[in-house]
Amino acid sequence: MIGKLNHIAIAVPNLLEAAEKYKNTLGVKVGKPIDQPEHGVTVIFIELPNTKIELIFPFGENSPIEKFLDKNPAGGIHHVCFEVEDIYYAAEKLELEGARILGNKEPKIGAHGKPVLFLHPKDFNGTLIELEEV
Repeated sequence: MIGKLNHIAIAVPNLLEAAEKYKNTLGVKVGKPIDQPEHGVTVIFIELPNTKIELIFPFGENSPIEKFLDKNPAGGIHHVCFEVEDIYYAAEKLELEGARILGNKEPKIGAHGKPVLFLHPKDFNGTLIELEEV
């Protein structure tokens, strides 16, 4: 049911500084900032040969990333995203297995323009999981 790793998201206290560090220090391809008001974040994707890194920064009031950065001022890994072929099937199967879907359980459109859902971190050893339909 779960496909390949789509990306690892890292919350950062300064989006442009972080993007420059990845670009200049690691020599990776860095995308442009993408505002996602419905998710309360601005993101920049870093392209790697086998996956992506998503740098995330608070956007607007009540951003969930703001609380994360309050607890982790230097930033840190926020979530991992796995691909699924059918997000509704995946959600139904996971709920039957006892996993909790965050929010209203309806997919939202993510930064790649595809439906996404988040799974409660307490159900996955403290790791927030994002599912993205591909």
